[in-house]
Amino acid sequence: MKTKFLFIVVMLISVTQLWAQDVNYGKIPLIGDEAPAFDAVSTNGPISFPKDFGNSWKILFSHPRDFTPVCSSEILELAYLQDDFEKLGVKIMVLSTDTLYAHNTWKKALESVKYKGMEPVKIKFPLVDDNNWAISKKYGMIHSAVSRSMDVRSVFIIGPNNKINAIFYYPNNIGRNMDEIKRTVVALQTADKTKLCTPANWQVGGDLMIPNPTEAEKKDMTLPNSKIYQVAWFMTFMKN
Repeated sequence: MKTKFLFIVVMLISVTQLWAQDVNYGKIPLIGDEAPAFDAVSTNGPISFPKDFGNSWKILFSHPRDFTPVCSSEILELAYLQDDFEKLGVKIMVLSTDTLYAHNTWKKALESVKYKGMEPVKIKFPLVDDNNWAISKKYGMIHSAVSRSMDVRSVFIIGPNNKINAIFYYPNNIGRNMDEIKRTVVALQTADKTKLCTPANWQVGGDLMIPNPTEAEKKDMTLPNSKIYQVAWFMTFMKN
């Protein structure tokens, strides 16, 4: 009887642990959260995140599978923009649940492609091996309704303080717009520097907007100052 009881307890614990692991597949760190740390191997050697990246901006991309058409197009588009990201002080990492061997083979093949008539490009950013799914689970990159072994297309833009600033998720059959990701980085950096906001469809060099006052600022405002604030906001809005 005791043996049977112990067996049932062990089974219940095992099922609970499996359920907890399954729940963690979809756990996504949110904007403002600390970006989860990790150690991994990559096409550029071992990586310790965030220690190896200092106070730079960082972008972490995930993709479903090496050697697939959409993923290949994304890596090449990203490679053609890598110097632009470098000028913005952004370090890029790309990961999937493929092995390092697959990454190295794929990278070599991609670097020989004349994509859209352009000359072949060297891929400077690391392709990270996550074949044990450790990083993917920390960032909620595996969506079990789609696949239990492959990442969806996700993007995490991480600030110098290692806080998550923006998140994008795409289905596996839809390629990402790298220009939009670059625009978002510039918008984040601009808003951070100026303490202002970017309006809808903002482009680099465009007008900015005054942010809403905080509750503390509202309390400090007299009625006339409050009206001045609102007029300034409205004029900024109309100018756009």
